[in-house]
Amino acid sequence: MDTTQERTEAQDLPYNAFAKACPSRGTLEHVTGRWGGLTLGALYEGSLRFNELRRRVDGVSEKMLSQTLHALQRDGLVRRDAQPTNPPRVDYELTPLGRGVAERLLNLIHFVEGQMDDVLEARVRYDETRGAL
Repeated sequence: MDTTQERTEAQDLPYNAFAKACPSRGTLEHVTGRWGGLTLGALYEGSLRFNELRRRVDGVSEKMLSQTLHALQRDGLVRRDAQPTNPPRVDYELTPLGRGVAERLLNLIHFVEGQMDDVLEARVRYDETRGAL
């Protein structure tokens, strides 16, 4: 498919993330934010409890993970399953929609990881031309 055809098809969609008022922008922000993509990617491997997820997404604070999960739940990407046990057990898993988003994000993550040698070299060249270390 050529670029012109892709643009025409994109213009035919009911939502346009490039438009300021488009509600898809919020979801896109939740998915591509610092913790959203990593959370979705971690849950792609299967259902996880909160602390398991926090350990898997190294560096995320409890507060940020909680906020991220709430946003992803609200967008219909993550399901929270609270078991009436003592102590309570809460598991998080992807919805079918979340699974589709996570698959695409993981492709991007793996692509970026595979290109990191080139990225790091580009950073060095950039910094050398700017006199930075």
